[in-house]
Amino acid sequence: MTATAGSPPSVKKHPELLRPDGSPVRVLVVDDEASLTDLLSMALRYEGWDIRSAGDGASALRAAREWRPDAVLLDVMLPDMDGLTVLGRLRRDLPDVPVLFLTAKDAVEDRIAGLTAGGDDYVTKPFSLEEVVARLRGLLRRAGAAAVRPSSVLAVGDLLLDEDSHEVSRGGVDIHLTATEFELLRYLMRNPRRVLSKTQILDRVWSYDFGGQANVVELYISYLRRKIDAGRSPMIHTRRGAGYLIKPGE
Repeated sequence: MTATAGSPPSVKKHPELLRPDGSPVRVLVVDDEASLTDLLSMALRYEGWDIRSAGDGASALRAAREWRPDAVLLDVMLPDMDGLTVLGRLRRDLPDVPVLFLTAKDAVEDRIAGLTAGGDDYVTKPFSLEEVVARLRGLLRRAGAAAVRPSSVLAVGDLLLDEDSHEVSRGGVDIHLTATEFELLRYLMRNPRRVLSKTQILDRVWSYDFGGQANVVELYISYLRRKIDAGRSPMIHTRRGAGYLIKPGE
């Protein structure tokens, strides 16, 4: 699929990458086209990565200094300075961060200029979201900035659940759940962005009919919200008349 304004992301889910401390990989997206930035951010968040964006070079450099991303997706043409200038200044603070250039230019000399200036790779507009994700994953692995998450770990945004150890954390903070709360959260996280009805949840989590007492689902959803969403961007959502779903916080 070509990345254009209004196009939905179509990215195949792969095992997530993690920072050494176990938190999601951080990617800074720098482009002055808001629609393209939103599209790229959505696709990268679907990978379970933590994303920030900037629309000009000054904002990008400020975000990089404060946030310390693991990779940067950088447009060559920005309103206040070109991407090569941004890259030069970025390297002073983050000499090893992988940089993937986005460019509308396809001349060989432009590609060479970007790579010679210290860029690690480039994609030419229009591009596919699948290609951007694949190239970023390759850069992160080669730079040693991330490791592949064990298959026992489920992730939705910054929420992690280890099915083997039964450990749960959000944003690096441990969350203690009862056995039933854990099973409910696991079911939600195995079906991210999918609305699950009370009947489905009762059948999967409690494994028997509660005799119409579906309010037990509401009760345990409220328990989870207090532990997962308290003081944070909400991840557990209600769809009236349909059920519940979990998705990354905005």
